[in-house]
Amino acid sequence: MKNYVLPLIWLLISQQLQSQEVRFQEYDLSNGLHVILHQDNSVPIVTTSVLYHVGSKDENPGRTGFAHFFEHLLFEGTQNIENGKWFQIVSANGGSNNAYTTDDFTYYYENFPSNNLQLGLWMESERMLHPIIDETGVETQNEVVKEEKRMRYDNSPYGKWNEEVKSHLFQVHPYKQTTIGKMEHLDAATLDEFLAFNKKYYVPNNAVLTVAGDIDIPTTKKWISDYFGSIPRGAAIERAFPKEAPITKTIQAEAYDSNIQIPALFMAYRTPEKKSREARILDMIATYLSQGKSSKLYKKLVDKKKMALQVAAFNIDTEEYGTYVILALPQGETSLETLIEEMEDEIEKIQKNLISEKDYQKLQNQFESDFVSSNSNIAGIANSLAEYYTFYGDTNLINTELDLYQSITRDEIQEVARAYLNPNQRLELHYLPESKKE
Repeated sequence: MKNYVLPLIWLLISQQLQSQEVRFQEYDLSNGLHVILHQDNSVPIVTTSVLYHVGSKDENPGRTGFAHFFEHLLFEGTQNIENGKWFQIVSANGGSNNAYTTDDFTYYYENFPSNNLQLGLWMESERMLHPIIDETGVETQNEVVKEEKRMRYDNSPYGKWNEEVKSHLFQVHPYKQTTIGKMEHLDAATLDEFLAFNKKYYVPNNAVLTVAGDIDIPTTKKWISDYFGSIPRGAAIERAFPKEAPITKTIQAEAYDSNIQIPALFMAYRTPEKKSREARILDMIATYLSQGKSSKLYKKLVDKKKMALQVAAFNIDTEEYGTYVILALPQGETSLETLIEEMEDEIEKIQKNLISEKDYQKLQNQFESDFVSSNSNIAGIANSLAEYYTFYGDTNLINTELDLYQSITRDEIQEVARAYLNPNQRLELHYLPESKKE
């Protein structure tokens, strides 16, 4: 008997998505700060966020880790917020906050009850205008970052895989650097270098302020003008990164990790920039290969053949290049070479034949579900709005990006797999236990 329930559910979701347009206003202050406002008065909460267009790729190669370091440093205190009191102020007023850093940007946010919107705006304006950057704060955060590096990378199983992949895929572009950076670079940096980094990148014309939630638009605009309007514009930032030569031969590499007993295989490809159509198609191929227990790689290698303990495929989409990764942990006596053959077989199937109509519809359903999930709360909407504006130049993608994914055809999936996922275009990294090192 044919199952009509699932198609009906997705039809209803599609209709809801079409009717739930995310409405927003955007404008620029005279100092170059881009402002995005989204009003949703259904729940009395508000998110205030600032995205600074600065990540690890913007760092001096001899001073890696600066962007991530500033993620921590700019919580130290300001001229009007006592050192170490930032988190206390937020929590005492019923809020939560955090920040994160990527290759391309740094993102700060606060979630408050809506009656504390003014507080959130004031705190972010303080971070932008009045940060205290001194030797005490630098020394304090230096120890914090070192401990984070030890916990998340140095002493964590498989903690350095991304560092190894980046160092082989990129030779001249700063994507070869890691976000956490090198501790010796931070140790060697002077206070003047930290001050110069702040002056260059943490300025209104390199930032997007997003306010989303239970707000009154006129009042919010007035407060934004009051708190951010007088902050001086920074010097124009010019970016001209070196271009990578195409990969034309398989890169064979090994890395060793004292924290693991089971080896891992990483197959990685350098792929197009995040705003390209190809990047979205690669997202779909990754989902097709490894999302869920019914995905091709999981079903084959983990479920049926019992060759792998874990498999995954994902597209790391960044501003200038992407990194497409397929990984697997072998089970039992399965060799890494066997895993390469098995995974290559699944890629070749995509390259030689169109995926089935059934699998194609499943992909569409998965992307609709992911789209609903990513914009299911105010904080997620604020983040999406800021990124769509900064990296795509189209804030309204929050309403139309799903249409782009839905317009991708089975033929395009085949074409992109043929163009970018070939053996002579990839890194094959054998990530091995330290005990295997000769």
